[in-house]
Amino acid sequence: QVQLVESGGGLVQPGGSLRLSCAPSRSIFSIYAMGWYRQAPGKQRELVAAITSGGSTNYADSVKGRFTISRDNAKNTVYLQMNSLKPEDTAVYYCNADMITNWSSPRRAYWGQGTQVTVSS
Repeated sequence: QVQLVESGGGLVQPGGSLRLSCAPSRSIFSIYAMGWYRQAPGKQRELVAAITSGGSTNYADSVKGRFTISRDNAKNTVYLQMNSLKPEDTAVYYCNADMITNWSSPRRAYWGQGTQVTVSS
């Protein structure tokens, strides 16, 4: 079973930076749109940023100008560079990718296990 593996979360002070990474646990057939979502305690999961296979991006208004999503198609890896972090960015961040894992599998969305980002002094 293919999983999305995330890394890069942690504790950072307000104004600081973190970089999240996410990639499939093994080689896959094809990968399409990738993105990052987050869920804070007591709140619904929300889209943070997304990127298509062609590189088009979309951001939540709350992170525009502070976060940058990018991808390395050769490595099937998506990144989220988070700058000028605020306490309200504290949440569990989840990677999402639209993939075909092998020639006989349908195209569908996969989720990572989540990585905690805490912004606090």
